[in-house]
Amino acid sequence: MIVADIAVGDLVIRKSHGGDILFKVTDIEVNESGQKQFTLKGMHLRLLADAPLEDLEKADAAHLKRIISEMERKYDASLRRVIERRGMEAEKREMHRSDASKKYTSFDVPGRVLHLDGDEDYLKMCLKTYSQLNIEAVGRWIDEEKQPNQLLTLLKEVRPDIVVVTGHDALIGGGKKNFRDINNYRTSKYFVKSVQVAREFQASRDDLVIFAGACQSYFEAILGAGANFASSPTRIFIHAYDPVFIAEKVAFTPISKTVDINDAITASVTGVEGVGGIETRGKFRLGMPKSPY
Repeated sequence: MIVADIAVGDLVIRKSHGGDILFKVTDIEVNESGQKQFTLKGMHLRLLADAPLEDLEKADAAHLKRIISEMERKYDASLRRVIERRGMEAEKREMHRSDASKKYTSFDVPGRVLHLDGDEDYLKMCLKTYSQLNIEAVGRWIDEEKQPNQLLTLLKEVRPDIVVVTGHDALIGGGKKNFRDINNYRTSKYFVKSVQVAREFQASRDDLVIFAGACQSYFEAILGAGANFASSPTRIFIHAYDPVFIAEKVAFTPISKTVDINDAITASVTGVEGVGGIETRGKFRLGMPKSPY
């Protein structure tokens, strides 16, 4: 469907917000006033938004280059921190191994991830990053409102150590918002329901670690439902990769230790204003000897 020169699939910015976020047009509808309303999803931020035609502008090449370069810079910095941390942790483990055990080559068994995502593009990006980080991950593209109904089957099938339930979210409605009213969030109620389903399957927060939420999600309600980590404490936008970097920290923290909350949050792209959580036991196990076959 094409309206003026903007169509579904186009990359746009909102003039009213100074073009700070790059969006993709996913749908065009006519509202009750007879005006065309565009549904938008963030290209790097897990945000859903609506906007009228007059507020939209196609992103030009220079704008695209600037935003993509900035997002890639943040992603690369997070990835670099993970690799550096892994290297130091491996050195410490090697130092503490007994002389007898050093005769054998060890192998890593990080936590396994089940990742449900309401955005197909983000899911592909996240699965690629899990692979780069040497984490076994099973991903499913499922709309946020359908996630609670499909999660239990997937939990039984995959038997993960860590489950990520994410997609898009946003605060809705104008004027002064009640941040404690779940109806003021686009999809937070579905994330809460998914966490409740997961906790009915496995009540222990150490046996099954849960990250849930997206941009501006109802942080307190999601944690209260039983999640270990959630977004968004200050209702800011979170990056597409934030759930991955939180999951990575859990997956590679030894089972004998609790995840350093500060390290986990700072390992994310957005940081402490975008994601938060509670003390959680890690999921990493060291094995030996490594088979030659």
